[in-house]
Amino acid sequence: MRPYTAILIVPTGVGAAIGGYAGDAIPVARTLAQVCDRLITHPNVLNGASLYWNIPNAFYVEGYGLDKFAAGDWGLRPVRNNKVGLLLDQGIEPDLLLRHLQAADAARATLGLTITDYVITDAPLNVELRTSASGASWGTIGNPDSLLRGAEKLIQKTGAEAIAVVARFPDDIDEDAAQNYLQGKGVDTIAGAEAVISHLLVRHLQIPCAHSPALASTPPYPDLSPRSAAEELGYTFLPSVLVGLSRAPQFIVEKQLFISCQDEIWANQIDAAIVPANACGSSALLSLSQSHCQIITVKDNQTQIQVPAQLLGIKSIQVNSYLEAVGVLVALKAGINPNALVNN
Repeated sequence: MRPYTAILIVPTGVGAAIGGYAGDAIPVARTLAQVCDRLITHPNVLNGASLYWNIPNAFYVEGYGLDKFAAGDWGLRPVRNNKVGLLLDQGIEPDLLLRHLQAADAARATLGLTITDYVITDAPLNVELRTSASGASWGTIGNPDSLLRGAEKLIQKTGAEAIAVVARFPDDIDEDAAQNYLQGKGVDTIAGAEAVISHLLVRHLQIPCAHSPALASTPPYPDLSPRSAAEELGYTFLPSVLVGLSRAPQFIVEKQLFISCQDEIWANQIDAAIVPANACGSSALLSLSQSHCQIITVKDNQTQIQVPAQLLGIKSIQVNSYLEAVGVLVALKAGINPNALVNN
């Protein structure tokens, strides 16, 4: 019998009550990974700044790659270890740049990760932050060509198989929005722009990529929410990105008609997808809803957007919490109709 495979999606930059902060969906991922054979998820779920957790049967897949995978265009090939290249924004100040290089050295020496030499972009990336009318965050890159040239240089000159990119983010973040986020009540104002950067790299390079922001240090915040506290543990958010990319599956961008590896994962092998109940409009979920995949929507994980499954004509099992979702997954994996476990 083939492995039972689930996807956990928490959209980036939409203020998800669980997974909208600093790695606060990691407990959900750890739990779901116990009841399925393979769990596919993305950096927004697994990145916790200096905190991370090795989940052996979880696959770290960037959002654009996840969309292509869910559509059946790309497959996933598990790896033991990627050579991770470090791409640094020329706009990062020398002291802050040194902090990131030291973080990479620490990951290499302490965790045994394979990190190649670093490359600095040939121009500042000039990231700007934006907020949509719905309240979701996004952003723009002033010099995307410089980003792509730097990434290509990493691949050609250092043999990088995955890329961790660190861009300097602006200091003039909306104060009210930042305070709300730190108190565990608002949207991560930089997450949407981070997704734009990683999407561009994965679309162009077709290898695993993830982003870590470079931000100026700030004084301690007295009323910090535990959900945001991971960002206060160090000077960089790089460690969790490097750990994730070290084992991120490589993308299979061309289907082989006759030669395939038993470990390869394709969209038609996905058994279930777990998403917030009012954030069902992602490309990945729309693709999966057209297959045999069982959609499970979680009511408790509220977001700033209102796109429920019913509005899109998506059939789903709605549950109140991720704890309830775990029970549904156990039943489905056992071949039991979840309705048989409730008093109707």
